[in-house]
Amino acid sequence: MDTKAFKRALQKSDNYHRKGFGHQEEVTGVMNSVYQSPLIQQIRDNNYTLTRGEVTIRLAQAFGFCWGVERAVAIAYETRQHFPTERIWITNEIIHNPSVNQHIQEMNVEFIPVDEGKKDFEVVQAGDVVILPAFGATVQEMQLLNDKGCTIVDTTCPWVSKVWNSVEKHKKGNYTSIIHGKYKHEETLATSSFAGTYLIVLNMAEAEYVANYILNGGDKAEFMAKFSKAVSPGFDPDRDLAQVGIANQTTMLKSETEEMGKLFERTMMKKYGPAELNQHFLAFNTICDATQERQDAMLDLVEDQVDVIVVIGGYNSSNTTQLQQIAIDRGIPSYHIDSASRILPGNRIEHKPLHQELEIAENWLPSGPLVIGVTSGASTPDKVVEEAIEKIFASKAMAVV
Repeated sequence: MDTKAFKRALQKSDNYHRKGFGHQEEVTGVMNSVYQSPLIQQIRDNNYTLTRGEVTIRLAQAFGFCWGVERAVAIAYETRQHFPTERIWITNEIIHNPSVNQHIQEMNVEFIPVDEGKKDFEVVQAGDVVILPAFGATVQEMQLLNDKGCTIVDTTCPWVSKVWNSVEKHKKGNYTSIIHGKYKHEETLATSSFAGTYLIVLNMAEAEYVANYILNGGDKAEFMAKFSKAVSPGFDPDRDLAQVGIANQTTMLKSETEEMGKLFERTMMKKYGPAELNQHFLAFNTICDATQERQDAMLDLVEDQVDVIVVIGGYNSSNTTQLQQIAIDRGIPSYHIDSASRILPGNRIEHKPLHQELEIAENWLPSGPLVIGVTSGASTPDKVVEEAIEKIFASKAMAVV
């Protein structure tokens, strides 16, 4: 399938919409009332610091809703305004935040049902409106919806679209796209659908395994077993790793994506020589500005004298878990929560350690004066951060009593 030609034709269709519908003023008012926070603005204005009693909160200087997320949510709200009586579906969560998705559902926007891990598009009929979320959708889903005669509202983040353009360039030059991401994540599924030949690598350990295979060969069966769910159909490592291009899931850790790119650049240079590098290696900057800013702000925050860090965001939010990873790497006690309701009475907190299930920590707030660093993922509204901060203050006050 010529994915580039399909996308170009789709974008010219009267049934395809990538902008709002002229209800910005009304939607902005609604979103401000639901998602914005006077307290958070007060903390921003006070050099990102607020002290009450024994607790000082230090906010990261970049956190919460990014432009792409805010844009996607606003377009979803506008869609309901513009199509007040039509059935509206969304192919995935609009963003990875439970409160935002709940608000979307309360507007009578339904999620495509999933049966045994597979989306059931049978429920969608001609004339229905279907929203593509900020992570995008696979080209196969777009084609199916277009063939059904649906109205498609595309809220895909422009940074994600930028990655799609990169893998299209890889495909045109017969380069295999090495995608730094999680093979089951919606964004990576969408990106790989636009690629030709691809290989998805999760981390540097996997990247080093691939680089070693490029240089030294290896057990092909072992390679294919290791990446069985993360390669394009018919992938052959002996054939398809001679020319590679780097792409990424936009929410991955920036430093790791950069390190991965340098690794494959060195690998191809060593194998083919500097003069032949451009024939075997291709890279474009597809690191999302917002993700980078939040990670940089977190790196600054962990350099402060903070006793505890609270990371707020959806548990399935990749960019949020990358922020948590930074705290873990610095050895600072950290707690990933998705809402203030996870802060429990009796100085307890229900949180999700990295790559583990939810658990409850007892006595998570130490006695005495305390500096708590707070950040949130790009899908987390300020209102949710405010609620968590207020709960922290209340919990510490109760602990003192």
